[in-house]
Amino acid sequence: MTVSRVINGEKNVKETTRAAVLEAVERLNYSPNLAARTLAGAEQIRIGLLYSNPSAAYLSRFLVGSLEQARRSHVQLVIEDCDSEAQARDAIATLAANNIDGIILTPPLCDNDRLREAIEQQAIVAVVIANWQPPNRISVVRIDDIAAARTMTEHILSLGHRRIGFISGDPTHKASGQRYIGFCAALEAASIPLAPELVVEGRFTYRSGLSAAERLLGLPDRPTAIFASNDDMAAATVTVAHRLHLDVPGDVTVCGFDDTDFAQSIWPELTTIHQPIAQMAGEAVDLLIDHVRDRRAGRDYRVQERLLDFTFVRRESDSSPKRNG
Repeated sequence: MTVSRVINGEKNVKETTRAAVLEAVERLNYSPNLAARTLAGAEQIRIGLLYSNPSAAYLSRFLVGSLEQARRSHVQLVIEDCDSEAQARDAIATLAANNIDGIILTPPLCDNDRLREAIEQQAIVAVVIANWQPPNRISVVRIDDIAAARTMTEHILSLGHRRIGFISGDPTHKASGQRYIGFCAALEAASIPLAPELVVEGRFTYRSGLSAAERLLGLPDRPTAIFASNDDMAAATVTVAHRLHLDVPGDVTVCGFDDTDFAQSIWPELTTIHQPIAQMAGEAVDLLIDHVRDRRAGRDYRVQERLLDFTFVRRESDSSPKRNG
């Protein structure tokens, strides 16, 4: 249990994970409940949460949401950091052997068909935080990433930008493809051809955002605006622009996605899409609890899709272009 390892001061935890857990613990004013630790019996619900996300800001919000809902619902949350498919498969097997009641899979683990099949083979109830509807008997909590990315692109177009750079996310994340589809749909609706040199792949990390932004802003005919698929990469783009003595947003508009703490901790603050990460985590815990209780009562639980709203958030990183591309 990652949270347990951090609270007990064990060393076998990555520093980014430790920082995210400690931030969540501080925000929730959490302290271990010694009585709860001794609970046993059929009524106790234990949920496993498996994650592998490169963004500490995303992870922090997700942990806050899941821990808060677990606390309110009096369930035990077992959190496992899985850097690879092999680690995730081992975690699933270990959780199953220890009679876990249900599992939550987060991106990009939920995009892996083999991991979902491993959960089904163990006959464990599961919920995924996903950007699509998975097959079989797995419920999902998500937003409409296609519509969200299209909304952001339409906003950038409304400012007068026509040469817009796009930094995609890790191709193993289905969200990357969904956001790219939304971006392309907005361009097509505006009759603007997609310029291949303006689409650069990132990995949802700050470092990958630096490399992608350097490529885009180093073009002879650089874009007047850049839409990055998450706030980490958008923040990196702002850094590169400043390094090149470009004003944001005067010389280049920069927009992100997620609305994590990153969006308001840089200058200028990012125009972005607010994804309700903590709420999605809480909804996943709540939905999984319902499924577990239905199964215990001998009822056939109903697979659900909970589609939450995204919000366009305009701040200070966008403006009309000085020149038209």
